[in-house]
Amino acid sequence: MIAIIDYGAGNLQSVKKALDSIGAPCEVTEDARKIERAAGVILPGVGAFGDAMEQMRRRGLVEVIRRAAGEKPFLGICLGLQLLFAASEESPGAAGLDLLPGSVAAIPRAPTPGGARLKVPHMGWNSITPLRHDGVFQGVPDETYVYFVHSYFARAADPADVAARAQYGVAIDAAVCRGLMTAAQFHPEKSGEAGLHMLQNFVRMTG
Repeated sequence: MIAIIDYGAGNLQSVKKALDSIGAPCEVTEDARKIERAAGVILPGVGAFGDAMEQMRRRGLVEVIRRAAGEKPFLGICLGLQLLFAASEESPGAAGLDLLPGSVAAIPRAPTPGGARLKVPHMGWNSITPLRHDGVFQGVPDETYVYFVHSYFARAADPADVAARAQYGVAIDAAVCRGLMTAAQFHPEKSGEAGLHMLQNFVRMTG
């Protein structure tokens, strides 16, 4: 069973629906015991960094999430990627999970070469370039298009942690990976066949 963590803010049902569509046993839960017993764990996220961390603390989930990320296949999605870092410009003073070195910054509203300003949030389809071709990214070619919705992005301190990159006026660490822990800034569950392929790869990792 794959546990989809419910901390009161997340794209839970879309993730569950995608896993259901590929026949993966899964459950949306905030029960720490179920998360500990799960074969794999998904940390989805839509919302603000500080609010999400506060909800996890209230539910007693911070330590169980930290353990899961180090002990079993773990997939963070969107905000679920940003929460792996220590802090975010979105919520000054709020402490993240601190599982990866780096920072989370706002997407700059810099003009494009044509003079137009980038729209923030970055919303819609954009290509990614995988930097590794194992785990979740096995069989994912360069210039694969995936779906993004975000105003902040991660800057991993260790280049070895970056699993995919994208461009949106600035280089974006579109995915990170360390050990059994993977996280994507984009939404695999909203990324059509390419996203389902990545989720199938994740499910195989739990087997």
